[in-house]
Amino acid sequence: MAPEHGLRERKKQQTKQSIAETARHLFAERGFEHVSVAEVARAADVSVATVFNYFPTKEDLVYVSLEQFEAELLASIRERRPGESALSAFGVFVLKPRGLLASPDPEKTAEFLALTRMVAASPALLAREHEIFARYTESLTRLLVDETRARVDDPSPTIAAASLIGVHRALIAYVRERVRTRDPDIARLGRDTRAYGSRALSFLDPALGNYAIKD
Repeated sequence: MAPEHGLRERKKQQTKQSIAETARHLFAERGFEHVSVAEVARAADVSVATVFNYFPTKEDLVYVSLEQFEAELLASIRERRPGESALSAFGVFVLKPRGLLASPDPEKTAEFLALTRMVAASPALLAREHEIFARYTESLTRLLVDETRARVDDPSPTIAAASLIGVHRALIAYVRERVRTRDPDIARLGRDTRAYGSRALSFLDPALGNYAIKD
């Protein structure tokens, strides 16, 4: 990559991150529905057109990290060790501590709780999230079809992908319910969430433990 091209890409990434962080702070303070894209642009010192250049919809400002999450998820399964199943690789990835649940930061805890509650209360955000998870499922299905050389009439890749993404969705729902019903200890919530995920993966093991084992 030419140095000039690399510099442009880094600046674009920095701009995108700055816009997303600005939006996150505003949403946490005032709620998703009460902050306009124009206000985000003004606070981030960019134009509205620039915001939409990086984020096609307002909802995407909230879910900026999920694109990278999808790429990392697929890579973790694609690059799993020989002899390892897709379920095992998925489990290692999804139970890995990350974000605030990995390293509780008192300064960010309030924002995390506010954003979690905001998403749970917003039909628009939940609808966008549903679309994102559907995309995850389709991407994972295609990967499993390719790896297992499944026939078009074999439902296994579709069912396996939906089950794995279902675990991820269950983890998110678990965290949101804990946040909704109490003001949680973040460190404990992280431990409890991983335990919950382990039980969910164990539930799938009889059906998927020997499926899509890496050659």
